[in-house]
Amino acid sequence: MPERNDLWNLGEVVAALRQSREVTNKIRHRGRLRELPSRTALARVVDGLSAAMFPTHYGRPDLSGESIDFFVGDTLHGTLQLLVEQVRRALRFADEASDDDPMPQAVAITRDFAAGLADIRALLVSDLHAAMHGDPAATNVSEILLCYPGMRAIIHHRLAHALYRANVPMLPRLISNIAQATTGVDIHPAAEIGGSFFIDHATGVVIGETTIIGRHVRLYQAVTLGAKSFPKDDTGALVKGLPRHPIVEDDVVIYAGATILGRITIGRGSIIGGNVWLTQSVAPGSNVTQAQMRSV
Repeated sequence: MPERNDLWNLGEVVAALRQSREVTNKIRHRGRLRELPSRTALARVVDGLSAAMFPTHYGRPDLSGESIDFFVGDTLHGTLQLLVEQVRRALRFADEASDDDPMPQAVAITRDFAAGLADIRALLVSDLHAAMHGDPAATNVSEILLCYPGMRAIIHHRLAHALYRANVPMLPRLISNIAQATTGVDIHPAAEIGGSFFIDHATGVVIGETTIIGRHVRLYQAVTLGAKSFPKDDTGALVKGLPRHPIVEDDVVIYAGATILGRITIGRGSIIGGNVWLTQSVAPGSNVTQAQMRSV
């Protein structure tokens, strides 16, 4: 029997992988080794920020009035130290050609982000109230925070969207991907979502990059707010950044399995029934069902 080190012909395997990595199938960003943000660190950041905003639910359930501020301050200190390093790495990744140290910019971005946490929490509280009012099975806000995957997905999105608006590269997408892996909900961090947002059951929901959602909107599982087509330029490359996802106005309910595609508008107060395939705008107050769509 071959020696343990030769059992798998590791020398040949390592050499072949190096050939692929360095020569035949090289995909390095700008051709260089780079210091990437850490998905593991970002998961810890989201957990820490969640604990700072909702200390007894995501932090420690035994906190008292005397200890809660200390816990929040201590948690934020460690979490923001993790975050600023990830922001630095993201900025370096996006502009590797520069010799400037991105840490001062990372500190400024992280400081501004921290200053907005109370506003993010206010939005999340409105989402909690929407869940309480929208789901007859919800008994209290603690149950929603601890048990509802839709709520966890929204927390991730609110944090990712704030970083997206601060022009932080890569990190928002990583946070949204962490949420998708753990909740089954895929929300692009650029999507604009108003307050009092509720995703019931959650699994399979997809919300595209240029989607705009108003206030008091409720979605059910397997809803897709997607793009109908992908325009290309003269070279055949996709034209990116164009508005191509739906606008959902205030007080809309979209039931399970509905697919809404393209830059169309779902008018205020409309109800979109389950499994509807919709590629045209509907007026405010519409009630769209499968039977209606078949007759069009």
